[in-house]
Amino acid sequence: MANEKELELACQKFRKILEEQLDRVENMKEQGDFVDYGKLDVVKIGVCGGDGIGPTITAQARRVLEFVLADKVEQGKVEFIDIEGLTIENRIAKGKAIPDDVMQSLKSCHIILKGPTTTPQKGSGMPNIESANVAMRKALDLFANIRPVKVPEEGINWTIFRENTEGGYAVGSSGFNVTPDLAVDFTITTKQGSDRIARLAYDYARKNKLERVSLVTKANVIKTTDGNFLEDCHKVADQYPEILTDEWYADIMTAKLVDKKRRRDFKVLLLPNLYGDIISDEAAEFQGGVGTAGCANIGKKYAMFEAIHGSAPRMVTEGRAQYADPCSMLRACVMLLSHIGLQDRADKLERALDICSFEEKKFVITGRDTGATCDEFGDYVMATLKKL
Repeated sequence: MANEKELELACQKFRKILEEQLDRVENMKEQGDFVDYGKLDVVKIGVCGGDGIGPTITAQARRVLEFVLADKVEQGKVEFIDIEGLTIENRIAKGKAIPDDVMQSLKSCHIILKGPTTTPQKGSGMPNIESANVAMRKALDLFANIRPVKVPEEGINWTIFRENTEGGYAVGSSGFNVTPDLAVDFTITTKQGSDRIARLAYDYARKNKLERVSLVTKANVIKTTDGNFLEDCHKVADQYPEILTDEWYADIMTAKLVDKKRRRDFKVLLLPNLYGDIISDEAAEFQGGVGTAGCANIGKKYAMFEAIHGSAPRMVTEGRAQYADPCSMLRACVMLLSHIGLQDRADKLERALDICSFEEKKFVITGRDTGATCDEFGDYVMATLKKL
């Protein structure tokens, strides 16, 4: 038979992928409860600058966060830890998405505040190392990516729950060329993975008195993996009878988000990994672009907070890094504060950001010297906080 050798090699690689995923399922079955941050003597917050504009906007986010948490830091209840080495240069030099020493430092913290990182793509001339984001989400089991989008004057108040460790990203660097003519990648869905992201989304809807959860898939075409995700989410939905559950295909959802009449109806969106990535970027555009949007990556033991956009290396090469918008990281800080149980401070920071971004607009970020610098905007936010 033609290509017999190639098929045998492909089967071996496929088996290895399946074995790894079955091990991951068993690990999920053994997980305990979420960390109770209120019971910790000290909450350790690791700070990674990342690449491109990452160090600039992350430094600003840290500065504002330290301002908000000044009393906690002084009392020794919160500690900020610098984590070096999550740069594209170091990752290429070590040949790993996250070098071992960096991973050890990450695991020594409870919370990670992370700037954008660069992921090499095919044809870039850089080695084919995995995305640092994907590697971190898998290693720390940060299964829920939560992205809020708010535009009050448009009636938009969405919270997007994206499954973070499965789908097309689960083994995104493990696809292979079976022959020079045939390439294969994989989409992974597990019952445990779908169940836990669904429970988090429905719990959020219930706690915040939101009456609708919209399930977004392509189960009409991707019948097995997307179909299973949809089925498992409905099983969870049955336990929340007060919440309306509706279904949307990913392609039509992208259209309905620009439909001014329909988009006001959406509250919580629950999606597999790839669709969640795409649709949350589209959603952020209504708020002012991906530069304004932060996100939480939540697991039971660890949590990581970041911008949803990339590292924008062109801004650095053009000498514009100091004009980068820190709002994405500052919005992530709002979620960080909420996650560690400081909701009053989270609300206060969110209010300050709303005043600075939507209401007063004394300093406007344009990404160029026509607008404010990152430092100026950070000063503006802290000055606004003092008035609240």
